[in-house]
Amino acid sequence: MRCTFCLASHIASVEYQVTVWFDGNCPICLKEIALMRHLDKAGRINFVNAANNSPLNCPINRESLLARFHAKEGDTIHSGAAAFAAMWRAIPMLRPLGLLARIPGMVWVMDRFYTSFLRIRPLLQKLVRK
Repeated sequence: MRCTFCLASHIASVEYQVTVWFDGNCPICLKEIALMRHLDKAGRINFVNAANNSPLNCPINRESLLARFHAKEGDTIHSGAAAFAAMWRAIPMLRPLGLLARIPGMVWVMDRFYTSFLRIRPLLQKLVRK
């Protein structure tokens, strides 16, 4: 068993590969993030609930973070399908999907599907909440 100080030092020393901002008020998002946390066994992703407060050190305003999925990979901030691909690349089991997104034109196609999903997200959220 680790002492509290050692655990705090360990947590502070973790270097995340990807930071993901998600809408913690969205039941669909919560289910998806729960799955990603489960798959992220190495702890490579820093999941930030943008619904709770304005995330610190984030160059994107809170409204934009809640409206569309965002992830920071290295020094690059991705939005939409590209953000999902960045998150997938950090999880060994999903890495092949993230790498497929690097094929020219693939993110564009994936983003069309994501944009369509965003249009029906409010309806889906209502259904999931029931």
